[in-house]
Amino acid sequence: MARNLELLFDSLGHFGRYQAWVYFASVFQAISCGIHYLASVFLAVTPKFVCSAPGNVTSVLVGNSSTSRIEDAWTLWTSTQSYILVQLGNGDIWELNQCHRSKREDILEFTYAYSGNKTDFPCTGGFIYDHSKWQSTIVTEWDLVCQREWLAKLTQPTFMLGVLLGAVIFGDIADRMGRRNIMWFTSMGQFIFGIAVAFTFDYVSFVIVRFLLAMVSSGYLVVVFVYVTEYTGLKARTWASMHVHAFFAVGVMVVALVGYLAPTWWVYQIGLSVTTLPFVLCCWMLPETPFWLLTEGKFKEAQKLINTMARWNKVSTPCKISQLCSAQDGLVSSRTGDNDHSPVKKHNILDLFSNWHIARRTITVWLVWFTGSYYVFSLSSVNLGGNEYLNLFLIGAVELPAYVIACIGMEKLGRRNTLIPFLILSAVICGIVMLIPQDFNILIIVANMAGKFAIGVAFGLIYLYTAELYPTVARSLAVGSGSMMCRVGSVVAPFCVYLSSVWIFMPQLIVGIMAFLSGVLTLMLPETLGKPLTNTWAEAVELDGPVNKKSDSEKPVPVQDGATMDKIEMQGQETHMI
Repeated sequence: MARNLELLFDSLGHFGRYQAWVYFASVFQAISCGIHYLASVFLAVTPKFVCSAPGNVTSVLVGNSSTSRIEDAWTLWTSTQSYILVQLGNGDIWELNQCHRSKREDILEFTYAYSGNKTDFPCTGGFIYDHSKWQSTIVTEWDLVCQREWLAKLTQPTFMLGVLLGAVIFGDIADRMGRRNIMWFTSMGQFIFGIAVAFTFDYVSFVIVRFLLAMVSSGYLVVVFVYVTEYTGLKARTWASMHVHAFFAVGVMVVALVGYLAPTWWVYQIGLSVTTLPFVLCCWMLPETPFWLLTEGKFKEAQKLINTMARWNKVSTPCKISQLCSAQDGLVSSRTGDNDHSPVKKHNILDLFSNWHIARRTITVWLVWFTGSYYVFSLSSVNLGGNEYLNLFLIGAVELPAYVIACIGMEKLGRRNTLIPFLILSAVICGIVMLIPQDFNILIIVANMAGKFAIGVAFGLIYLYTAELYPTVARSLAVGSGSMMCRVGSVVAPFCVYLSSVWIFMPQLIVGIMAFLSGVLTLMLPETLGKPLTNTWAEAVELDGPVNKKSDSEKPVPVQDGATMDKIEMQGQETHMI
């Protein structure tokens, strides 16, 4: 069946005008996914702050410099371990620290150094924040500092938990209800929840809405990879699928630009969410993929879509359903009358372990997904220094050449032969980082960025590779489950930093071992370069080579009679004439 379905692209073109329109319209929304994934970088930033003064301030002293307003003292206050000394209108002198304030007993000596008695008080009157760079963030909005600091740090892990659930849930539903319906729902969800975040009235509602936003963003990103994979032929599939990542990276760069232009968090959030609007207005025009329609037995709709693609691509003689669905196809079921809807077996995550061949493949793929996210998340903590906005922009920009290298390698060497060396290389770089002296900061940064580039190639590749390793009936589920493991890595990775207290290089050691193990296990995966997309479990198993025993999940399905096929073909011709 799969090889016959690939005839569709031989007839209509591997990346014609129709596929180009569908591709750019759908991947545009991937920009929004990149935006929402990284939005918390500036949403939850913590500016300089101290406890508020219990009265009107008349004089301010920081070190040996004085001023009349606390707002002018931030440029002088460089260390969070120091304090701001203020004198009130009633003559009282207070030391303002970050999480407490102290009242001096001697009010005659207004000097920064002081050895006399003083009384400590909690910050009951709130906090004063430095608004020179960020006018407002969720930290300043809801005072997420000191004892409430953990709430600010919780925003990204809860978002990643939503990403994890969304990848599995929507990946599974997309195989059942179709790719187009899920893309409609999740894109609308991104716009609605993205705007709603800006109007949340407290921290709890903010986290809940961001959690829902994470689910729909993850769901769209998973399904769009499958969508563009099933709309492009072998000659264009590698570049088309891989460059979905490039649009995601553009989203990261947009975050840096909007963060620079909009220092108020809710304006910043609205600005980011508006980027989704063009797609929301036209997403209803996106068609379902021909692969899913044929797999579900919707032959009349599939023929109509094929005829439309032929007109757009200027093909005078489009292929017919009978050419794509031969009499030996196991997916074609018997029908009576004009009914296009017969029961089709629905799959769940347990089917990814239906037999030894598929289970071994799933475990290896999951480990690569986990390692890639774990590695990249760990390296993102590297402090590049300088401007925060420029740093984030460069983090997105550095991904672009990685995807170009990945595409070239996948086309010339194959998926597996490109994935293995870059996984091994990332493991080697982990070992090199462990050997560099700690005072060689530049070398450490260069090595970490090299590791980020290497794992970026592998991580970008695994999306398409996963889609090619599994059949149409479970393709979205497979990519979604891989994305789930990716988000597990994102949630677990931050806690790895605590292992550095055991041994400073323990995080690098763990990541290096996982990357090396992933590379070795990848040797057992089949190569998919130049091979058509599979539609049944039996075809997916045969990627490993001929097998004697048929997959347990593959059941014989009755063959559709020739009369019904002729009828469908005639209906398709009538549609084309209209």
